[in-house]
Amino acid sequence: MLKKFFLNFLSSFIGAWVALGLFVAALVIVGISLVAKLGISESSNAGISRHSVMTIDLTGIIEERETPTDIDYMELIRGDISSPMTLTSLTTAIREAADNKDIDMIYLKCGGVSAAPATLRALRNELSEFRKSGKKIYAYADAYAQGDYYVATVADSMFVNPVGTVAVNGISGGVLYYKDLLDKIGVQMQIVKVGTFKSAVEPYISNEMSAPARAQLDTLYGNMWNLMVQEICSSRPLKPAGLNKMIDSDFLQLQDGVFAEQHKLVDKAVYERTMDGRIAAAVGVDEEKLNYVSHSAVAAQSNPLAALSKGKHIAVLYATGEIMEGSKTGINCEALVPVITELADNDDVAGMVLRVNSPGGSVFGSEQIAEALGYFQSKGKPLAVSMGDYAASGGYWISCHADRIFADPLTITGSIGIFGMIPNVAELARKVGVTPQYVATNPEADFPSLLRPLTDTQLAAMQKMIEVGYDKFLTRVATGRKMDKARVAQIAEGRVYDGQMALTLGLVDALGSLSDATEWVKSKLPEKERSKCGIVDYPSVEPGFWDMVRLSTSSELSISLIKEAASYAPEAESAVEMANVLRRRPVQARIVPIQFYATPRK
Repeated sequence: MLKKFFLNFLSSFIGAWVALGLFVAALVIVGISLVAKLGISESSNAGISRHSVMTIDLTGIIEERETPTDIDYMELIRGDISSPMTLTSLTTAIREAADNKDIDMIYLKCGGVSAAPATLRALRNELSEFRKSGKKIYAYADAYAQGDYYVATVADSMFVNPVGTVAVNGISGGVLYYKDLLDKIGVQMQIVKVGTFKSAVEPYISNEMSAPARAQLDTLYGNMWNLMVQEICSSRPLKPAGLNKMIDSDFLQLQDGVFAEQHKLVDKAVYERTMDGRIAAAVGVDEEKLNYVSHSAVAAQSNPLAALSKGKHIAVLYATGEIMEGSKTGINCEALVPVITELADNDDVAGMVLRVNSPGGSVFGSEQIAEALGYFQSKGKPLAVSMGDYAASGGYWISCHADRIFADPLTITGSIGIFGMIPNVAELARKVGVTPQYVATNPEADFPSLLRPLTDTQLAAMQKMIEVGYDKFLTRVATGRKMDKARVAQIAEGRVYDGQMALTLGLVDALGSLSDATEWVKSKLPEKERSKCGIVDYPSVEPGFWDMVRLSTSSELSISLIKEAASYAPEAESAVEMANVLRRRPVQARIVPIQFYATPRK
């Protein structure tokens, strides 16, 4: 027995050291790859010469801005560890390209971009501004997805592979409903809520979408799609009725590039190998002398730290993701509130733009952030909100007291309502052979318990708390927006709105971009400070180990080693999703974000 113990101990000891050795080896390889990668990056930055063409690869996900991320085991297992594009890096690159005398045009290589409509519109607007510089934009795709087609229609010339497609088919979105699954495993979601349209809880208690939920999405999608169609047709020789007719009757995703050319969806159906010649002719150089540069290389030419040396500056504070205390991703009030307080107390911060891209989340976290923003305003500094893809529910909670709110027409906002959700896993416990027993000094000592259903008294108490919280939400909106509380109650009920409708209802002040919000804050400063006032993004982004791994993708060995380590990780996407549900606070102001454009197939 003792011998067996020592053998097991020795094998475990050796195994641990082998694993540690592999990990250290992976670190070394990643480090070498990083150095190589950085070297390549520096040389590419220096490679911007006369008659350069900036390439934007519209493939994959576009996020709001760079954020440090934890290791994603699912990405590792799939072998996909590339960094997503960000709207901030793209807009920075486009503005730099417009001003850089060595860059003559932009080439959009479209391969299936995945982003919400407001992000796509922001990118499209930046490209439209770029064209005012007199420089051209060309776009090509083997197959246009709807998102990159919408962006690319702003180009001077659009090309598609003759056997490619233009897959434009309108907006649709779906939400998975889990009630049958939860019933099978013995989990009951106990719900208390306020708001007829507050549908975030529906997937856990129903198998189908309610009539109010469907009605609000029908209106939302209709408004958003009408705007997108109008903008597409304003850039192409198309009419909205004709485009919609093609979508409905011709199944565009089944038609080839020749059809797209004949019906003016693109300018010409050509093979990609011919694009170098067309671009060379547009730039005015020989084909072999074309100098393509990436958008990241161009963005690197911009110096975001320059504003720091100017003293007074406007802070652009990013609040991106779900509001959840203690989270390393999303909006963590425990991390964000101190930043807001520091900005309020910093004499060099003249004003702030809060960039909100959030479907909401914890009511507690939302209130902590809102209170801190109130402290910032108490210092007499102007505060504007710029809404991104979402600024709904808790995202609207933290926005509504701003001095001025800007939204994109395709922003999803509103959803003024809250709910409580407590799972009851008593049946699941019984199925796996767990029998809970209790001893308590008071009847409600173990409230809320996950191992037995809420009593009528407990549910009534929870409902009262939700109603009090909802009333606080209504009061906050009425005060911040200077509206009658009864009027707020009429347009609340958890209903979501697009930015255009939100403007009509008085929930936002203007339709505009992050730049518009920044300019408004600058306009509120003393005239002598405006020209000297720079812009600085907060919170500062410190790349973590996972971000460095993503940069080191040039090393196949590092990828294989890390994937091997990741294969032992117990995480699965469904398990992570359920864990997120269980770790949320019981009281939420949140909507379910809907993915409008699928990630392109590999």
